[in-house]
Amino acid sequence: MVTPVLPHQNNVQQIGYKLLSMLNFQGEKVEKVAKTLISACLWNDSVENKSRAYDVSPQTVRNYVEKQGMEVIEKLLERARKISLEILKGVKEIDLSIDWTTKTWYGKPVKGSSEKGNSWNYATTKYKGKVPLLAFIPQVNGMTKDEIMKALVEQVIAIGFKIRLITLDAGFYTVDVLNFISQFRYIIAVPAGDVKVFEEFDGDYKTNSKRHRRDEQVKFRLLVYSKEKVRRKSVVYFARATNLDLSKREVLDLYNKVRGPIETSYRNIKAFLPFTSSTKFVFRTLIFVLALVLYSLYTIFKGEVGREEFRLLLILLFPDLFNPENFTFNVIETLIYTIDLFLRR
Repeated sequence: MVTPVLPHQNNVQQIGYKLLSMLNFQGEKVEKVAKTLISACLWNDSVENKSRAYDVSPQTVRNYVEKQGMEVIEKLLERARKISLEILKGVKEIDLSIDWTTKTWYGKPVKGSSEKGNSWNYATTKYKGKVPLLAFIPQVNGMTKDEIMKALVEQVIAIGFKIRLITLDAGFYTVDVLNFISQFRYIIAVPAGDVKVFEEFDGDYKTNSKRHRRDEQVKFRLLVYSKEKVRRKSVVYFARATNLDLSKREVLDLYNKVRGPIETSYRNIKAFLPFTSSTKFVFRTLIFVLALVLYSLYTIFKGEVGREEFRLLLILLFPDLFNPENFTFNVIETLIYTIDLFLRR
């Protein structure tokens, strides 16, 4: 068993103070609200259930978030970006992967959200085994896929990165998205049913979208490959669109290499995502962004500790946070200790 060196706190002290300020709601019950939200994330529990542990009503927590949530969300996102920039310090060019995730919420529909619930769109890259978050935008009704793409790419460029390659899943396969990403090197998954090519293929292809005129269609290199499903004893075809001048095998391998990490990142984000019965857009967005920040902190330690070990360590090192009889908010000192402990191992 390795005994860790006791931490020297100077390296991460500023991070700790800024994290506290991001959950610094204004009001008499601010400490209880902050504890409820953080503990719900760490336990992957419902906000309503955790609120009872801190003698605050679920509606009070909702009221704080609904009235002050947008400012807190901005602070959380800014902290997540700064963590990512620290991980990528010195990096100029990146391979970018973009995805959205839709979380189904039961109950009343939410004004401004998608039909199934809330959709969050974000972009990541991979560097030295870590998958930092670079951009984020919630999706609202009426927002098109190319608008989502442009917003995320603009965020990445604005923080100073040059994009070397963009990868997208099949949900982004539209003429407008293809037109936009053609200015970059790209690989995008394509529904084989849309292109109707069910054989091994590597050649030129032109879209035939009914929403665009013939002169507005996009031409690209189409790659189709097959995989055999053993249980069904059938062959399934998959397609990729690209503008890369590489061999078919290299393109497919590159897509998997760049694209795979973002799928893993969502599973890790979801592990910190609490549940709620609230139907408010700002409330649902805030808890997702809070999960993003906890995920971003975890990326600092990836390779040193597993996700569940990281979660458990935070729970064990937050005794005051989970003691309803003592409401002194000592999150900062604990977080400083935890981060520095891993940085100095």
